[in-house]
Amino acid sequence: MKIVRIGLIIGLALLLAVAVIRTAFAEQIGMALFKRVAERTISQDKLARLPDGLHVVLVGTGSPLADPTRAGPMTAVIAGDRIFVIDAGGGAVRKMQELGLPLNKVEATLLTHFHSDHIDGLGELILQAWGGGGRETPLPVYGPTGVEQVVSGLKESYAQDTVYRIAHHGPVVMNPSGQGATAMPFDASAGTVRVLDEDGLIITAVPVHHQPAEPAVGYRFDYAGRSVTISGDTARSESLIALARDSDILVHEALNTEMVGIIGADLAAVGSPKIAQIMADIPSYHTSPVDAASSAQEAGAKALVFTHIIPVLPSRALYPAFLKGTDKAFDGPIVLGEDGMVFSLPADGSKMKRSRLD
Repeated sequence: MKIVRIGLIIGLALLLAVAVIRTAFAEQIGMALFKRVAERTISQDKLARLPDGLHVVLVGTGSPLADPTRAGPMTAVIAGDRIFVIDAGGGAVRKMQELGLPLNKVEATLLTHFHSDHIDGLGELILQAWGGGGRETPLPVYGPTGVEQVVSGLKESYAQDTVYRIAHHGPVVMNPSGQGATAMPFDASAGTVRVLDEDGLIITAVPVHHQPAEPAVGYRFDYAGRSVTISGDTARSESLIALARDSDILVHEALNTEMVGIIGADLAAVGSPKIAQIMADIPSYHTSPVDAASSAQEAGAKALVFTHIIPVLPSRALYPAFLKGTDKAFDGPIVLGEDGMVFSLPADGSKMKRSRLD
C-alpha cells in the first residue's frame, strides 16, 4: 500500500510539474506553434503537385441559405497552370485563402448570372487579387450582357477603399494600375458563345433557364482532351445538356424539392408566410437532383458532381435522402459536393482522381 501511495504522489507531482511548466511557458509555446503553422500555410503550393490537365476545385458549394459548412457559390477550374474562377459567392474568397489557392494566379472570373449570392464576394475577390495577389492589371470579369453594370457598381463602391490602401501601403505595393476589374461582356441570347479560345483552352457558354434571372449561362471548359461543364443556376435546360455532351464531369446545381417543401410548410405553420412563399417559388428555376442526374445521363457525362446545395444539410447522414433516386437516373459516379473537393482529369486520359484541399 505504501508503494502505491508513493506512486500516486509521484504521479500527481509530475502532473503538477507539467501543468506549472505549461503555464509558465504558455506564451512561448503558443508563439512557436503559431510560427510553425504560419510557415506551413504561407509556403504551401497545393497546386504544384497537380499534373497537366483539367482540375475542378469546389471552393464554395452553398446557396443563399446560411450554412456553416459551405461558402457561397464558387468553382475554380485549373487548365494546365491557368486558374479561372466561376462565380464569387459570399465567403468564397476567404475559403480560397483557407484552401491555399493562389489569388495572384487567377486569370479571370466568369459569372453565370447576377443573383446576389453569385456576386456578393466579387468585390472581395477583386480587392484580394489586387492587394493580396499583386495584380498589375485589372481582373477580367466575363459574363453575359449586364456584367458591365456589376463591375461598374463595384468600382464605385470600392473607390474610397482604393484611395485608403494606396495611401497606406504606397503605389509600389498597391499598384494603382492593377486595381479593379474589366468587364468582358458577351451576348448569349442567340445561343452558343465561344468565350475564349487560346493555347489549347476553349471556354464555351450557353444560355440556361433561370427566369426571371436573365441572362443566365452555363460554361464548358475543354483542355488537353478533357472537359468540364458547369451549370450555374438553372432549371432543366436542353441547351445545357447539349453543352455537356460527353463531358468528363458535369458540375450541376441541385435543389431537393421535397426537403424545401418541408421547410416551407414549417415556415407557414409558425407564421412566416412570405418566406414560406419563397420556398414555394424557388424550385421553379432550379433543378432537382434526379432531374440533374437525368440531364447528365442524356448528355453522356461520365461523372456528376452536385453544388449550390439547397437546402442546408447539417449532417452527411442526410446525403442519401437528398440524393434519393439519382442512382436510377444516372449510371455514372455521383458526388454530393463539399467545399475543398478536387476532381483531377489528367491530360489525354480517361481517369478521374478525387482529393481534397484541406
